Amino acid sequence: MKNIMTMMLLAALLFSVSSCQDFLDEKADAQLTVPETVADHQALLDNYMVMNTEFTSAAIVSTDDYYLTDAQFNAIPFEENKRLYTWMPDRVAKASSLGNEWQSCYRAIYICNMVLYNLDQLKLKGTDADEVRGQALALRAARYLDAAQVWCLAYDPNTADHTLGLPIRLDPDMSIPSVRSTLRETYNQIIADLQAAIPLLPQKQVSRMRMSKDAAYGFLARAYLYMGDYQNALINAKQALAITGTLMDYSTLDLSATYSIANFNQEILFWCVSFYEPTIMQARIHRSMYDNYDNNDLRKYAFFRINDDNEIIFKGFYNRNNGPNPGVAVDELYLITAECEAELGNVQDAMAYLNTLLQNRWEPGTFTPYVATSRQEALAIIRKEREKEMPLRGTRWADVKRYNRDGANITLHRTVNGQSYELPPNDPRYAVAIPEEIIQIAGIPQNPR
Repeated sequence: MKNIMTMMLLAALLFSVSSCQDFLDEKADAQLTVPETVADHQALLDNYMVMNTEFTSAAIVSTDDYYLTDAQFNAIPFEENKRLYTWMPDRVAKASSLGNEWQSCYRAIYICNMVLYNLDQLKLKGTDADEVRGQALALRAARYLDAAQVWCLAYDPNTADHTLGLPIRLDPDMSIPSVRSTLRETYNQIIADLQAAIPLLPQKQVSRMRMSKDAAYGFLARAYLYMGDYQNALINAKQALAITGTLMDYSTLDLSATYSIANFNQEILFWCVSFYEPTIMQARIHRSMYDNYDNNDLRKYAFFRINDDNEIIFKGFYNRNNGPNPGVAVDELYLITAECEAELGNVQDAMAYLNTLLQNRWEPGTFTPYVATSRQEALAIIRKEREKEMPLRGTRWADVKRYNRDGANITLHRTVNGQSYELPPNDPRYAVAIPEEIIQIAGIPQNPR
């Protein structure tokens, strides 16, 4: 086995076999044994344990919107998790035998590649085949976008041709060596996949576990936002909202419930869940963050509870007790639209979108709409509200990276067992170290330290 896919993606296929025995036998080469019908390929993409779960969690673990007590930190069973939490430069991923996020990411990408390859080789045509093709393209793009936020630096158009991106694999042939693309090539592939997927997808799906047109528009808006292309981010966010733009009214939630926000709630455009990490499920919230919420802001009660030790516990997962949902949702699209309008100088429109969101988050009749008189004032308000709206949703790490790219000068801080740790702006560690066994097997370059 000479490259990463020979090891990692063989395991991927065998994993998928256990859920798809009816139409895929236990051979690793998709060119020798293939599903035969459109329904077979849809079933591969519907294997939610591969396609919808184990999105990356390293960005959530690394971010600053929560902390662990010393006792929680000391109880972490794997040294790699401790090193990730304290922003160590290397050895921050568990061995593949224990399961790691790189393996899970490329396992899903492999399935997408196999589906796309087989659809072409079998010459499967028609509306149903086109829809499956669109789902595979959008899922592949979502996985690459998710991975880029962990293992790549922030996208900067001035340096993207010389910054390391991801190994971009578009073929299920596992004998093809892995090569790291540039960051521009990585994002170009994400954009191309989503643009190709959108015309093939239905506006909405029978399940939010399948990719739909509104979800693909949402991921495209997110990708353009991370690139700093605010015009295209705005266009695609509005396209998604034109299909699905209804917000939850937080005054209708049971704020006293263990988890106030329903799984598969009406704001979710694509349901997925991050790689399970106990550190996230044990999250404690800084008092300073909690105090940022007005007492009439219902997110204060939907997102948090206070335990017997007077610690603030996060309960606002969009997947309830399943953990973070890094998929696109309607509230994020309102925030993207507001931020892009502000970036483009449309301050009143920016505030209108933000205020529409917040009116659905506050006690009825208590919210005073925000007013801004300049682009910078509007952006400051929107970014603060973005942090308050989306804690532990998988976006904060990417946000800090792009804000620092643009000069925000944010330094992250942690204290563990009396020792202080910090991550200064634009530090190379914002591109998390790729698992060392992957580097050794694939022969690809590690992220600079």
